[in-house]
Amino acid sequence: MANQSSSSSCPILCASFNQDHTCFAIGTRDGFRIFDTNSGRLCYQRFVGGFVIVEMLFSSSLLAIVGAGDKPSLSPRRLCLFNTTTSAALRELNFLTSILAVRMNRQRLVVILQDKAYIYELNSLTILETIDTVPNIKGICAFSTSLDACYLALPASTTKGSALLYNVMDRHLHCEIEAHRSPLVAMVLSSNGMYIATASEQGTIIRVHLVSDATKSYSFRRGSYPSTIYSLSFGPSKQLPDILAASSSSGSVHVFTLAHASQPRLKRSSSILGSIIPDAVSDVLDPAFHHVLHNVVPAGIKSYAVIRKVDNVTDSSTSELLACRAIMSVITYNGQFKEYNLSVDAHNDLTWSLGREFNLLTVTLDKTVIS
Repeated sequence: MANQSSSSSCPILCASFNQDHTCFAIGTRDGFRIFDTNSGRLCYQRFVGGFVIVEMLFSSSLLAIVGAGDKPSLSPRRLCLFNTTTSAALRELNFLTSILAVRMNRQRLVVILQDKAYIYELNSLTILETIDTVPNIKGICAFSTSLDACYLALPASTTKGSALLYNVMDRHLHCEIEAHRSPLVAMVLSSNGMYIATASEQGTIIRVHLVSDATKSYSFRRGSYPSTIYSLSFGPSKQLPDILAASSSSGSVHVFTLAHASQPRLKRSSSILGSIIPDAVSDVLDPAFHHVLHNVVPAGIKSYAVIRKVDNVTDSSTSELLACRAIMSVITYNGQFKEYNLSVDAHNDLTWSLGREFNLLTVTLDKTVIS
């Protein structure tokens, strides 16, 4: 999702994790920084002006960066592919309007403007497709990096919460999903491209759809009062994601346990997909599957939360899920990195603890550069 900051008081302008969450990058008014997620080590930094987009390609030396426009060389209409090993620009792409979001995998580069989306072949930068979109001033999008199910999701309307999903590899429109009554504000695809989670401007309901046939699998209530959803993140999984996290303007992070929500269905079927299609598609709207980490961030400060590791503990004789353990990393746009250890037991009770916290702007550089 777009991770540009709208608050002039925050030192961080953008934040993004790489595709496997092993590294993350932040853009500030002075430059950009890249960190190793596991250790918190600062791996690379460059201070040449403000950046509103810094996207990594896994743990490679390739970055896609877009300036904040405070100098001609950092135009928000110019995308630069940058090599951190040589600290040199590889290629530049110029557009007529500001670039609002950029996404990559090993074969595709996606550039989002206010009313268009461009799809490129990454190695040659050959343009493959131009998609006309509804006005999308926030650059809202979702992208699955799996080459087998590589989808791009874009808003389909400015008046309701529907999304268009494009197959980026085969280059065709896959489906339209009508998820909410009010316009979308955030969405995310699971890493395997099987599921999409969405939130509207109301921010009260989070919905999860199965991409293959655009059917609704879950609806979770975040709260009764409106709140802006800043980020959505699925836990990594080869099948059904175990956990979905949402950060919001209330300062809390909401955790929805999909693994436990699907347990009754799993008992009726020998496979995860068989348990979901077609008879188990229904609204959950059950607070038992919803947990809240209060006061993670000061209210109104933008944050970006990702579930980056999940470990399921099962009964060896029955394969019943006994506990789901996860690591959640949170970047706050006032400059903090926080990491939480989560554990959900068989009764769906959540325990959590703050594992570590540090200031992203005061860490000193480790001389080892990402290669």
